[in-house]
Order: sequence, then structure tokens, then C-alpha cells
Amino acid sequence: MQKIKNIILDYGNVIFMIDFARLREAFISLGIKNVDDFFGHRGQDSLFDAFDKGEIGVHEFRKGIRDKAGKPELTDQQIDNAWNSLLIGVPKGTHELLLALKTKYRTFLLSNNNELHYTWCMNHLMTTYGVLDNSLFFEKTYYSHLMGKRKPNPDIFEAVLEENDLIPTETLFIDDSPQHLETAQICGMQTALCTKDESLAYWLEHYKLL
Repeated sequence: MQKIKNIILDYGNVIFMIDFARLREAFISLGIKNVDDFFGHRGQDSLFDAFDKGEIGVHEFRKGIRDKAGKPELTDQQIDNAWNSLLIGVPKGTHELLLALKTKYRTFLLSNNNELHYTWCMNHLMTTYGVLDNSLFFEKTYYSHLMGKRKPNPDIFEAVLEENDLIPTETLFIDDSPQHLETAQICGMQTALCTKDESLAYWLEHYKLL
């Protein structure tokens, strides 16, 4: 591995744990059929792409869920509860790792996110850890719904690299989605895939980054 000077981290299942199985069950309970084709780790309906890029707001997103379920009577709260059901939280010690990384490297957060998940996560950070958002842990944070771009499209990676004058070969990108890593590699970055067994802490130790 070439010398690393910059680290870009994904959020879901790298820093903040999520559970796609919980969301799958929640969507089924709303009456959504063919749920695995509708939303999953490796692919999703265009409704979610648009929401992730901020092209549609919460009202349109909820309407899309009602239409897919064929249940116009679903309440906003039912939909929000289902959509947020996959959000779990930050494992103990992860924030401390991020703060330690920040003292040695230029660190950035790059997350596919959306208005509802972002609000839930920020509220969780405040109520659980007493911090307003993730800006404490990074030089800069990037969220797809605020950028109008989303992974795995190359333009979102290029924006972060160019805005911060990062040399791709000196930059490590850590994510839990192989398709995101593929684009990062095309952009010239070094990559690491987070899994249940190979977590953020594992990769930091593996590459002796701390």
C-alpha cells in the first residue's frame, strides 16, 4: 500500500451500523411486494436514488412508498418508522477512532444519505453523544442529498478529491459496498471493504494507520 495521507469514510456500516434485514421486514409489513427488487444493499428503485440526491423531498418520497405498497392510507409516521428501522447506531469506541485518525490524516465523510435518515442520525448523535453532527470527527463531511450526487457515480468522488486537492493515490476510501469501491478505484484511490468481520477498526489495524 502506498503511503496514505487522506482517508475518506462511508457512514453506513462503516461508522454508523445499519441492518438491511430490519428494513426488509418493515417494508413487507407496509405491504410492499418484491421488496428485494425494491430496495437492497447492492441496488434500489429509482425512488431511493432520487431521494438520496435530494431531487425529491420527504412528501414525494412518502407518496412513492404509498404507491408502491398500494396503500394510500399509510401515515407519515408509519412510513418514517419503517424507513428508519434499519438505523442502529455507532459502535462503542468508533468516535474515538475517528478523532485519533483526524490527528494523523486528512479525514472526510462521504455518505449516501437522505433527509429522513440524516435527521434521525443527527438527532441520535445529539441525544446519545451530545454532538450536533459529524463535523467534529472530520475535516469535512459530504452527504449525497446535500450534494445532488450519489455513489457509485464518479462525479461525487471527483468533487471531494478536487475540492480538497487530494491526490487519489494517497487517499484511502473505506466503504461497505463493492460497487462504490470499484468507482473509487477507477478514480485512482486505494480502497478497503468493510464487512461484519473486517470492520473499520480491523482495517485501521491491518494497515497500521493508528
